[in-house]
Amino acid sequence: MTRHTEHDTREHILAVGEELCIQRGFTGMGLSELLKTAGVPKGSFYHYFRSKEAFGVAMLHRHYAGYQHTIHQHFFPSQGTARARLLAWYQQLIEQFCQHGTIGGCLTVKLSAEVCDLSEAMRTEMHTGVSMVISLLAQVLEQGRKENSLVFKGDAQIQAQVLYSLWLGANLQTKMSRNTLPLESALAHVKTIIAAPE
Repeated sequence: MTRHTEHDTREHILAVGEELCIQRGFTGMGLSELLKTAGVPKGSFYHYFRSKEAFGVAMLHRHYAGYQHTIHQHFFPSQGTARARLLAWYQQLIEQFCQHGTIGGCLTVKLSAEVCDLSEAMRTEMHTGVSMVISLLAQVLEQGRKENSLVFKGDAQIQAQVLYSLWLGANLQTKMSRNTLPLESALAHVKTIIAAPE
């Protein structure tokens, strides 16, 4: 097996595992189901991951690396203001829910309550990933403040934490209620937090 093939197989297992976790949660995803869906033998799994927990850590690491790339593509183009890009990000997630009836692709929403008490290693990886997202949001806030497209009180890092916490909570409420009201209410509040200059 070449290094390229090994990388592809590992990536395939991680990608399939992420999709299953989004559907069923981490504990709800059995290894036999993962192996069957991925089409790989049990020995292959343990060649790449020493345990299901190690797989979970690698899956989260991969997820947040991809999420960081997506955020960079959305928030750091040359067009539009930082405030417009922030509000468009939130609006896009609301539209996704309206179209599909779910908030797809976010392991933080799906797994945070489940794995934080289950695995310290996974909790640490998730915390690292979320901290990266918050730091990127802080950069966008600072950019908006410098270009005078938005105003907010206090430190950008603290405000980014508030924005992230608000949106995470709204996502969880939307998951429970199966309607967009929590997301829409959160977006309305975001607009007041990052107000347009008068």
